Amino acid sequence: MANNDKLKSLKQERREFHDKVINFFNTEENIPYNYKQVSSKVGAKTPKQRALVVEILEQLEIDGFLSESTPGKFKALQRSTVEEGIFIRRSNGKNSVDTANDDGKPIFVAERNSMHALNGDKVLVHISAAREGMEPEAEVIKILERKEQVFTGTLLVKKYFALLNTDSKFLATDIFIPNEKLKGGTTGDKAVVKIVEWPEDANSPIGEVIDVLGKAGENNAEINAIMAEFGLPYKYPQNVEKAADRIDPGITAEEIAKRRDMRQVTTFTIDPKDAKDFDDALSIRKLDNGHWEIGVHIADVTHYVKPGTIIEKEAESRATSVYLVDRTVPMLPERLCNYICSLRPDEEKLTYSVIFEMDDQAKLYNYEICHTVIKSDRRFCYEEAQEVIETGKGDYAQELLKLNDLAQKLRKQRFDDGAVAFNREETSFEIDETGKPIKVVLHVSKEANKLIEEFMLLANRKVAEHIGKVKKGQHAKAFVYRVHDMPDSDKLANFGEICAHFGHKVKTHGTAKEVNKSINKLLDDIKGKPEEDLLSILAIRSMAKAVYSTNNVGHYGLAFDFYTHFTSPIRRYPDMMVHRLLDRYAKKGARSVNQADLEEECKHVSAQEQLAANAERASIKYKSVEFMGYRLGEVFTGKISGVTEWGLYVEVDETHCEGMIPVRDLDDDFYEFDEKNYYLIGRRTKKKYQLGDPITIQVARADLIKKQLDFALVDKNNPAGSHHIDKAPITESSRFTKKESKDDRKRDNYEGGKASRRQQRGHRGNSTRRAAEDRRKDKGGRKSGNRRRH
Repeated sequence: MANNDKLKSLKQERREFHDKVINFFNTEENIPYNYKQVSSKVGAKTPKQRALVVEILEQLEIDGFLSESTPGKFKALQRSTVEEGIFIRRSNGKNSVDTANDDGKPIFVAERNSMHALNGDKVLVHISAAREGMEPEAEVIKILERKEQVFTGTLLVKKYFALLNTDSKFLATDIFIPNEKLKGGTTGDKAVVKIVEWPEDANSPIGEVIDVLGKAGENNAEINAIMAEFGLPYKYPQNVEKAADRIDPGITAEEIAKRRDMRQVTTFTIDPKDAKDFDDALSIRKLDNGHWEIGVHIADVTHYVKPGTIIEKEAESRATSVYLVDRTVPMLPERLCNYICSLRPDEEKLTYSVIFEMDDQAKLYNYEICHTVIKSDRRFCYEEAQEVIETGKGDYAQELLKLNDLAQKLRKQRFDDGAVAFNREETSFEIDETGKPIKVVLHVSKEANKLIEEFMLLANRKVAEHIGKVKKGQHAKAFVYRVHDMPDSDKLANFGEICAHFGHKVKTHGTAKEVNKSINKLLDDIKGKPEEDLLSILAIRSMAKAVYSTNNVGHYGLAFDFYTHFTSPIRRYPDMMVHRLLDRYAKKGARSVNQADLEEECKHVSAQEQLAANAERASIKYKSVEFMGYRLGEVFTGKISGVTEWGLYVEVDETHCEGMIPVRDLDDDFYEFDEKNYYLIGRRTKKKYQLGDPITIQVARADLIKKQLDFALVDKNNPAGSHHIDKAPITESSRFTKKESKDDRKRDNYEGGKASRRQQRGHRGNSTRRAAEDRRKDKGGRKSGNRRRH
């Protein structure tokens, strides 16, 4: 114990002198100083302290903060700055800090300079310029605020202590857990652990178990672990459920009298087959003047969920429903989202509506935003509505055909205005009662999907214009916009280079309309060609992320100057915010809400949306690995979907699952990575493996713990030369028995979506992630399956 205290004291003394030396060179005259002068200035009096100063000076010279201008004399290369930032931890050691600097680029932090900061911690850093031609580096000097750190992983319980081997891509070390903090967990359990301390002299943090989810590999345990990994709640509080049970679903005559009564107008819903929360409906009728009245009716959630209630607070915290591969984790209690608010057929429901008057050419003449009461006549699923559209026969055939005709005209106008025509198919899995994936399901957006999409887009746009589009000289009130900025010029240029490799030209500069029309032409040109899937997803990846903000910069992908989210309050909290703002601003003399406060709320809901998208991708990736794990040793054709220095990523044609062929297994030559041209090339044979190339693989290993698939290259000309497949158990993980290589750690970060190389190198990614990509980019509306987005 005495030795530990002594070591801790020495480390503390070194850090104090280190900070004093940095401060000295930042504040004193910028001339050379020898170690004696520096020692005197920083109060190093004993021989040991002066020796420590010499060591610090030499290290700062290595780090590029100081230069030895003459032997024994040091001068600051460039004055460092002290800034606050958010620490970004990587399991490969490439940590960084994100500050509010002008270029927006994170600054590298070496592990020795991290003070054991964890991902998301608010830190104070010294930023110093490195040698000429190199990037600056930062050193954490103080942890200002710890972000609550919760990790998931698998327990290994020993006699006197336990370890959690984490699933996180942010932590390269295990978490030490005292046995009295295990909460009943045993070896092999999937657990949620909170870090309570990370002593400066310890290699691993200390944590305590806050929940035991079940045995690793069990479906519920793994899916709940994914939710916990991204900081999302996987349990619904009982007190919130009980509060929902107390809500009166009855609709009084007094309430109906306050609303526009549309119960006699033909109204129906169109949703995925397995949907239960019907939050939008369409109505249609012909007016006496020959025009059409189209109603977009949205569940009036805020009528039932009042500000300040525990239901409201829970919804605000969650901000979104989460659509996982085998379940939906709702934002609102089930009684609200599936019963009281759901626009079920033959039931009177309270709605918030945008009602349009348009002619046969979809030209808009008038609109009204109002509270209504409706009664849905029919519940269609997409497949049923599509059959009516294709055959012209069935329930409400004339109404559906007219709505489809109007939607197609709205869609054409949108693309004429410069919208980008991203139309990606989604991949999901059919899951049995045990959670086992038994079938890959591809969802293609057809006319019925696009019909709903166009009217939801129109309603969202018109609501945003209603508040944001004001007369000249007036100021718009603070509002929640869904914004999508211009693409990053470097990403767009990079995308253009990749297209050129396949013989296609795409305009990467000019007006937004010109660039988008060029991208649309490319997407038309590549239809049916081998590179179609690859270039389509890379086009999406070149775009910026859509977010919520009070600063309206328009929506680039949709070519709208004003856009918001109004149409899905059952599953998105921003839509509830919009409903409340509409009510507030409808009152005479209403003042604007505080824009700064509203912007903070926008940042919160945007962050939660991103976490939900990450969890969705992770759950689909998990099922992809499990699905292919039942097919170990089988041979498939595929396409190279990513090229890195450590291997080839291949997407299987039949299942759309993605795995990796490690470069170490390409043993017929020594392969080098050409980053500029996106291929591996053999040093001797000059054989190339390039993005989009067809390839034949064998499923070699499926690791459910790490959510990774390994493929082996099959030589069609010499099957005997192909790699032998050892059918390891699909739940096998070598983390406790085998130290990960540098390439393994790189792969962890790459496949976890944490490395920017995926975008920089044009990696296509797992096609099962398309649903979340589409949502993030706002390229369309609701899709088939259980994900519905407008």
